[in-house]
Amino acid sequence: MPANHVSSATFQQEVLEEKLPVLVDFFATWCGPCKMAGPVLDTLADEFAGKVKIVKVDVDENGDLAQQYQVMSIPSVKMFVNGQVTDTKVGYGGEQGYRAMIQAVLK
Repeated sequence: MPANHVSSATFQQEVLEEKLPVLVDFFATWCGPCKMAGPVLDTLADEFAGKVKIVKVDVDENGDLAQQYQVMSIPSVKMFVNGQVTDTKVGYGGEQGYRAMIQAVLK
């Protein structure tokens, strides 16, 4: 199951009000490293279903969110817990990097 796409209109409900930790992938369709991160995050979304929610935000379509969360380069992956950013990884983090972000909030 691929990660859900969220927009400025759904971000509040899908991320900030979510009870589970949420890993947000800020990406763009033209970004090479983002294309590498996508399948990895989709796999992790399946593996951690019910424990962590993984969503994607297209920065070209949702520039306001990119600006609000100071996304200067992509991919930029942020972990939200109770509506607050607890961790950020800029650039392609690889499966182990993203897995470490998830495991850190599941302890």
